[in-house]
Amino acid sequence: MSRLVSIVAALFGLFFASALAAQQPSTSATSFKTVPPTPALEAENSWNLDLSTGGRVVIQLRPDVAPRTVERIKTLTRQGFYNGLAFFRVIEGFMAQGGDPQNNGTGNSELPNLEAEINGMLHVRGAVAMARAQDMNSANSQFYIMFVPRLNMDRAYTVFGRVVSGMNFVDAIERGEPPAQPSRVLRASIGSDNVPPLTAEQIQAENARLAAASAPAPSAGLTMQGPAVPQPVSTRTPEPVRAPGAPPRRPRPQRPPN
Repeated sequence: MSRLVSIVAALFGLFFASALAAQQPSTSATSFKTVPPTPALEAENSWNLDLSTGGRVVIQLRPDVAPRTVERIKTLTRQGFYNGLAFFRVIEGFMAQGGDPQNNGTGNSELPNLEAEINGMLHVRGAVAMARAQDMNSANSQFYIMFVPRLNMDRAYTVFGRVVSGMNFVDAIERGEPPAQPSRVLRASIGSDNVPPLTAEQIQAENARLAAASAPAPSAGLTMQGPAVPQPVSTRTPEPVRAPGAPPRRPRPQRPPN
């Protein structure tokens, strides 16, 4: 009898343990659903972009949520990879994309592609994320900066930082796909390397030097990277469904404008 009671008690405990586990989602399924707290800004995690639009943009990198991506950005920056590259795809009300040595969305660095690091960072204004092709794990060197919030893009791209100063220089980036006269990253640096911002005279000289640079290479037949353009939401009210056999509705009279 005691053995039977022990078996029943064990089954009862197993049942409740299973029910409790079902009510508490695993950490891996929920870890990216909460926006992570913003740490203090550190020089080693400050990405400085001196833009041709007139000044320095400071981006706070987030190795706490995207360590491999941040390490890639630091590596390429210290190699001088981003210096002189254009923002080749810039869409009003959406984002500015750069970081391609081909300046057309089809190129990457010589380093291997990165695995996606999906996290709780949001696509708010000033968010910086990795561009990619259709494959989630195809990010490499290209990045984009959001002009406006697009929260429907969250958990689809690796967000690895956010602009903390100089957003006015981002807003001034020339629009176009590609722009007629693309804005550029004149120089990129990591804050802890203590690279001073370019002066107005230096920016003017660099812009003059790059003005004769070739336009972005054509991308026909090549696979481009980058987030898809958001589609406008229809505001048209759908027609109500008529019952089978119901007579057609009379057209509503047109009212003259006030």
